[in-house]
Amino acid sequence: MRFPRAIDDLIAAFSELPSVGPKTAERYVFYLLNSSPDKLENLTRSLAELKAKTTICSHCLAIAESDPCPICAASARKNGVLCLVENTQDLLSIENTRQYQGQYFVLGGLINTIEDVKPENLNIKKLLQRIKQENFREIILALNFTLEGETTALYLEKILGNQGLKITRLAKGLPAGSDLEYADETTLATALKFRNEVK
Repeated sequence: MRFPRAIDDLIAAFSELPSVGPKTAERYVFYLLNSSPDKLENLTRSLAELKAKTTICSHCLAIAESDPCPICAASARKNGVLCLVENTQDLLSIENTRQYQGQYFVLGGLINTIEDVKPENLNIKKLLQRIKQENFREIILALNFTLEGETTALYLEKILGNQGLKITRLAKGLPAGSDLEYADETTLATALKFRNEVK
């Protein structure tokens, strides 16, 4: 016996989402099937509004409700520092620390040879145009410490190295509250390499 086609179709649709396998997709579908009509209507409305009520900021390329986004529109932001991030989620993570008051730029991904993501697939041309137009002193490479993040950072360091800019990266090392015995070798090696002077 098979599920009705409507259920199978929705399971297939959910299975295309990142990190959602067929069994998880099936649980989602049956949860929705047993939900109230109001809950389903709210979900349907939210999905319909997802594209209609969002836009891309023409300045930093983040997903926002308006163009320019509130960060780019804020006159109090420091204009001399530009933080490069992979996506809007990373931008918001940094912004939520309340430790950074400069400008942002969303690269739209990371270089990934396995998935055939090349530098020309990222927003690098727009980045170079923005750097030419504005007077930045420092570029912060706020990229993930993964193979793709490191590859992208090295590429950016190479193409930005002759722009006369200070190029910095986020500090690497052990997270707060972690035990040394559970740290992987790469993290521990990086923590040793970038250790801070205390005295």
